[in-house]
Amino acid sequence: MIMIDLEDIHAHDAELVTRIRNNARRYVGLFSEVVDKLMPQPTKDISEHDEVIDVILHQRRERNEQTEGIQDGFPDHLLRRYNLYFKPLKSDVAIAVRDVKGSYLGHLITVRGIVTRVSEVKPLLQVNAYTCDVCGSETFQDISNKSFMPISDCQNESECKTNGIHNSLHMQTRACRFSPFQEVKIQEMADQVPVGHIPRSMTVHVNGTLTRTMNPGDVVHLGGVFLPTPYTGFQAIRAGLLTDTYLEAHYIHQLKKQYSEMEITPEILRATNELRNDPALYITLAQSIAPEIYGHEDVKKALLLLLVGGVTKVTGDGMKIRGDINMCLMGDPGVAKSQLLKYISKIAPRGVYTTGKGSSGVGLTAAVMRDPVTDEMVLEGGALVLADNGICCIDEFDKMEEADRTSIHEVMEQQTISISKAGISTTLNARTSILAAANPLYGRYNPKVSPVENINLPAALLSRFDLLFLILDKPSRDDDERLAQHVTYVHMHNRHPALDNDVVDPNVMRHYIALARQKRPTVPPHVSAYVVDSYVRLRKQSKDEEQQAKSHTYTSARTLLGVLRLAQALARLRLADTVERPDVDEALRLMECSKASLQDDNEKDYEPDKSAVSQIFRLIKGMVERDMDVDSDAEDDDQELSMVDIRARVIGAGFTEVQLMDTISQYEDIDIWARVAGGSKLRFANA
Repeated sequence: MIMIDLEDIHAHDAELVTRIRNNARRYVGLFSEVVDKLMPQPTKDISEHDEVIDVILHQRRERNEQTEGIQDGFPDHLLRRYNLYFKPLKSDVAIAVRDVKGSYLGHLITVRGIVTRVSEVKPLLQVNAYTCDVCGSETFQDISNKSFMPISDCQNESECKTNGIHNSLHMQTRACRFSPFQEVKIQEMADQVPVGHIPRSMTVHVNGTLTRTMNPGDVVHLGGVFLPTPYTGFQAIRAGLLTDTYLEAHYIHQLKKQYSEMEITPEILRATNELRNDPALYITLAQSIAPEIYGHEDVKKALLLLLVGGVTKVTGDGMKIRGDINMCLMGDPGVAKSQLLKYISKIAPRGVYTTGKGSSGVGLTAAVMRDPVTDEMVLEGGALVLADNGICCIDEFDKMEEADRTSIHEVMEQQTISISKAGISTTLNARTSILAAANPLYGRYNPKVSPVENINLPAALLSRFDLLFLILDKPSRDDDERLAQHVTYVHMHNRHPALDNDVVDPNVMRHYIALARQKRPTVPPHVSAYVVDSYVRLRKQSKDEEQQAKSHTYTSARTLLGVLRLAQALARLRLADTVERPDVDEALRLMECSKASLQDDNEKDYEPDKSAVSQIFRLIKGMVERDMDVDSDAEDDDQELSMVDIRARVIGAGFTEVQLMDTISQYEDIDIWARVAGGSKLRFANA
């Protein structure tokens, strides 16, 4: 692959660049001829490992030396071991598909679009070879069009032509020259389509080493030559004098890279290193997700963990344990669910956004259709296959048909899609995280009926979501005032109000997440014992709730895996190699938070104090109760907590060191607890 950068030529001769851009096809030939002239003659002898063409060339050369220099009739194509491409100028503006007009024919242009269909790679014939039955010499035919007429008469001057022998040639596939060929369809982006139009598409022909570099769903800038081609075969009869156009690809630039393929620049490296040393990293990154949307701190933290994901494990006998986190946002209208979904689908390298009513089960998984080029039955991947290794956001999840929703069950746990239709039985990968948004059954949450009736999703589906957030829109004086001020500020200034921390740029965030996803944290024994105790406690709690008819989720073994996944994602964020106890605490806290808006509803008569001091006190008290639950046989006298644990828990929950110290001194004054062991432990006064 020889890539000729037009920037280099521009530095040398600006006028030549203009001529190349206006007549690119011709200059590919000219440049190739120059490269052929510069190529030295081969010096090493041939062996059985060489290509057929090399052997024929060598023999032809030896024969020519004996018969005193008859010119060998080899086409240039046959001798070229390279593909020559032009790389467009950096200043080239990528044009939309519908702006490519007839005046661009033969020019080198750059087009922007999204790849919708990619054909298989097939060999394309460039040089056809024949051998003669009578004299044994080879004849070569250069092929440039879609169709060609085979030669039948031997071109050897010394024997066959003088003796007038006809029809002695037959095709010899071994000495032919083939090139990999792939046909790609690109479609213009949604933001380039004018009002009331449907998106246009364009055919792209990809040759040589550029094949297999694009996948459906990629957003690309394609530099190439815009060319016409007449219809052939049956289409030509219908089309008459019409011709088709295509783009011959020379340069492919991917816009949204996979996490693994991202290129790191020095500025981004500096920014990620700063982030790495930030003590409040978790909160800073969470606040940087959709900063224009007010509140929802816990939802944003959960979305951050969804982007990072847990660790996918494959056991020795091939069983797979899913690492991707699935999440459902269930809530009243107008709590910015769809905005959050849209933002996540933009920030993830492969984010696909669909809605429930607008997508059928086939559109989500895969459809079987006829390939227009080869007329074979092929599979066309749906939204979940396009979002492989990414995030699939499904809005209006509750309005989907029941039959379509069942196609998601397999994806959410096994992360594959099995298909048996039209003679195709196969399994496609869909290693995707699912982020769904739904409204409760009656549009708004009805507090008079149980949570199960409000949610109205089958238990089989609910247990597959690691987190289910119920976001209720409850009127309260302070919150409503702050929300209104936030929204009006965004409208006036076209940006979000200043937050406590600086907002991280989405590009830097994407790079940091890519860095975090390389870690594979493990769970040490003391943490795993703690997880087991927590799970047992959760099961007991859910049983009690079921008896009181308050339960809205159903705690199963999947919940345990969900806690582990969230804890691993938190460890990945810290770029750590092991999961610590605070990670598990935070994972459990997020699971509790997802039901928090319900609890306030049921306990209207008791309004807890919302000040920072009281919240920190409740946190510390909760830690003591949890330890009491775990060690139920311990003595009641020694209710002591280490200050290190307390500090980690409180700062992890988003409070500051000053607020913590303030709380400890205030409650010390009224003899609730006392600092012991030189201030390294906190002992509760025995009730």
